[in-house]
This record gives sequence, structure tokens and C-alpha cells, in this order.
Amino acid sequence: MSYYSTMVVVAASCVALAGCQTASMNSSAGPATPGCVVGTVGGAVVGGVAGSAIGSGTGQLWAVGAGATLGGAAGSAIACGR
Repeated sequence: MSYYSTMVVVAASCVALAGCQTASMNSSAGPATPGCVVGTVGGAVVGGVAGSAIGSGTGQLWAVGAGATLGGAAGSAIACGR
């Protein structure tokens, strides 16, 4: 997999995870703080980059996706305190 393809997957994962942040005024959790969003996106980026170092071919694509997902979840848990 090329470097460009890997970065596209990582960027798409970051955007998808950032879209999960709540900003609704009707939510009991309240709007997302900038630190919470940065933690989630930062975790997704770090997880995606770590996943890109694992495997090759199609397996590497799955590792990038899983790394970005788990990294985003961990970053959200740490930064948002939930």
C-alpha cells in the first residue's frame, strides 16, 4: 500500500471519529470541548500511524483502521474523562 493511500485512510478515520463528538445543545453531556476533540483526533492519528507500521498489503489497511479506531477511543477517554 502506498504512503498516500495510508494517509487517506488515516485522515478519513480521523474525520469519522471527530464527527462522533457531541455538540448538540440538547445533549446531557454538553458541547465538546476543544481539548476533547484534539484528544480524540490526536489519538486516532497516533493509532493510525502505529497501525501502518504493522503488516503489509490488505492486512496493513486493517491495522491502520483498527489503530485509528482504538487510538481515537483511547484519546477520547483520556482527554474527555468519560
